[in-house]
Amino acid sequence: MSATTIDHLTDTVLSARDDARGRSGHRAEAMPYVPAASSPYVPRGVDPARLVWAETVAGGNHTHRVLARGTHLRLEDVEGTACAHLLLFNALEPWERLNVADTMKIPWQAYLGAGHPLLSGDGRVLATVLSDDSGHHDGFCGSLSDAAAQAKYGASAPESASPSGRALFTAAAAKHGLAPRDLPPSVSFFQGVRVEEDGALTFTGSAGAGRSVELVAEMPVVVLIATSPHPLDPRPDYTNGLLRVHAWAGDATTAGEDRWDATPEVHRAYLNTADYLTARGL
Repeated sequence: MSATTIDHLTDTVLSARDDARGRSGHRAEAMPYVPAASSPYVPRGVDPARLVWAETVAGGNHTHRVLARGTHLRLEDVEGTACAHLLLFNALEPWERLNVADTMKIPWQAYLGAGHPLLSGDGRVLATVLSDDSGHHDGFCGSLSDAAAQAKYGASAPESASPSGRALFTAAAAKHGLAPRDLPPSVSFFQGVRVEEDGALTFTGSAGAGRSVELVAEMPVVVLIATSPHPLDPRPDYTNGLLRVHAWAGDATTAGEDRWDATPEVHRAYLNTADYLTARGL
């Protein structure tokens, strides 16, 4: 019997307990860091004591969290192959959720980037993109469907080798009492799409490893993230690399900041948000 076999002996309850305890302190490539301040990848300029969420998410996986108003959320494409599908819900009233059509229509800008508000169907701002050094994002295509995953990769279930974005979102949503019918179309970060003159969609892929996007929550939000290939990704294999997530306490957008008054439509959306939060006593 090899030493490795002995190290992982689980033939009895006590052996299984010892095996589990023996793994304490071991680090995996993809894992949450608890407490968040223990992350080995704290973003530059951020006090580790302010971190409220730190995690490295493997491709073909999901994560989720409730974030307070003003929380900053940083997503990093570690290897240049991540695709982070994102959904947002009002944490206080989750029937208010991300509306991708309004997110792209109201600011008169179809491509996500710095200063872009992520809007709900109620005309309020759930979050705002603060910074972006990728420029390769998409609000047109949503996440990978079950049918598309099965057709291209042979399976779509969360426990399979090729989970769909839809299946991953469904698993994450269940942690917050949300059902599949509650899931709207998502936005995607780190794999881009451009619209041609004839309306065709062209996949532009990644901007490379180490690119990041930072958002700020403009109200308490439920964040769901699914890491699965973009629906238009032409690569034959299920390709989706590590995504690094950090969130820390900060400040929401307030009147007087440039993005508050970027356009009359965006100004009204921030006013709607402030009005809602005031009535809520927030």
